[in-house]
Amino acid sequence: MARKALKLASWTSMALAASGIYFYSNKYLDPNDFGAVRVGRAVATTAVISYDYLTSLKSVPYGSEEYLQLRSKVHLRSARRLCELCCANRGTFIKVGQHLGALDYLLPEEYTSTLKVLHSQAPQSSMQEIRQIHDLFQSFDDTPLGTASLAQVHKAVLHDGRTVAVKVQHPKVRAQSSKDILLMEVLVLAVKQLFPEFEFMWLVDEAKKNLPLELDFLNEGRNAEKVSQMLRHFDFLKVPRIHWDLSTERVLLMEFVDGGQVNDRDYMERNKIDVNEISRHLGKMYSEMIFVNGFVHCDPHPGNVLVRKHPGTGKAEIVLLDHGLYQMLTEEFRLNYCHLWQSLIWTDMKRVKEYSQRLGAGDLYPLFACMLTARSWDSVNRGISQAPVTATEDLEIRNNAANYLPQISHLLNHVPRQMLLILKTNDLLRGIEAALGTRASASSFLNMSRCCIRALAEHKKKNTCSFFRRTQISFSEAFNLWQINLHELILRVKGLKLADRVLALICWLFPAPL
Repeated sequence: MARKALKLASWTSMALAASGIYFYSNKYLDPNDFGAVRVGRAVATTAVISYDYLTSLKSVPYGSEEYLQLRSKVHLRSARRLCELCCANRGTFIKVGQHLGALDYLLPEEYTSTLKVLHSQAPQSSMQEIRQIHDLFQSFDDTPLGTASLAQVHKAVLHDGRTVAVKVQHPKVRAQSSKDILLMEVLVLAVKQLFPEFEFMWLVDEAKKNLPLELDFLNEGRNAEKVSQMLRHFDFLKVPRIHWDLSTERVLLMEFVDGGQVNDRDYMERNKIDVNEISRHLGKMYSEMIFVNGFVHCDPHPGNVLVRKHPGTGKAEIVLLDHGLYQMLTEEFRLNYCHLWQSLIWTDMKRVKEYSQRLGAGDLYPLFACMLTARSWDSVNRGISQAPVTATEDLEIRNNAANYLPQISHLLNHVPRQMLLILKTNDLLRGIEAALGTRASASSFLNMSRCCIRALAEHKKKNTCSFFRRTQISFSEAFNLWQINLHELILRVKGLKLADRVLALICWLFPAPL
């Protein structure tokens, strides 16, 4: 018996040793890619985070100063654990973590600030894993220009001398994605049993719907061409051309375009690019996508939006990259969203309530308005275009994100699915504006209002057969746009501090009668 046990132990030791040598020598195999390891790590992390929330806050009076301080520490610990899980499991986990990190004004600051690093810390695939495409090029830069959750981008030169950017999908992402989403679904349902007020199934549903589209690079190429054609009237926008002859579902070749990230003020100052002009262009571009066309690029983090001076004209140009994730808005949603923003801009609170409720906000419409605008309810009532956001108000909003997290998660679970990516896009754009110091200018709201007026007028004209009625709608549209132009001119005069001079000139030209 002892001899059999010794023999079994010897064979087991030899098998383990051989496996260890094999894994060590074969860099293509990574223990992190094995299902049991990934599942075990995710389950353990979820259990530790849940236990921390259940036990750490139990003995402290709810709402007290001590409770708030302790809750902040628990948020931070949990966010760090979640970030470590995303980095270890990679792929889909990083993608979902990036989505959470973008929700600046919807989730506690401890989570968003911690998870933001996932935009710049995605792991690289080894060259052994992507070496099969090397022969297509005259030269291929092994060091990636950038690495994301699903792919990495290399600079290369084709045999005809053209310089291209090559986007290569991480080899194991496609195979792992469906299993990862199923795992997340199970874990979210388990957490909901412990914390019924937190409903994060919307996040899993979004990943389940969008990941297959993002993993199809041919779909990304089609999106790039569609948005380029759709916004061709903007001479400040550059969308790199796609090289279809060498592109597949897992490899996308496009024109190589260099530039600095859109939140890099130093780059803009060195290259004499006007920060305010870039911010205005970005607002125009996204207002056109959302309100007029209903086809929205939903991943505008700084790595996907570059700025440069056009080599020929010297004018500032925005380069839009990564077209894997777009949201197609239904006409009903788009028109309701237009009406809602018009109501918010012009402080029509009755219609703010009406159109918020049409978009699924119910009795939480004040919270919904605050989430959309990233302004306090007092500011929404006073008028979001009347005064820019202050540091105090910004801090208040971030603190409220923690206090109202159950209500926010409930709201996100009940609004139309289209709204989720719009909210993410809004927060990413606000993050860029905050980095540039151009956030919440009246000019940006006026550009939004122009697009809303055009979109609503176009819808009305499309649904009437009367020539007189169409003419009437066109006249009303032109008059409303003229009013906005006049309002903007007045704001510019005030901004240039010329108002007093103009008034003095008028008084001098037309003196009051004695």
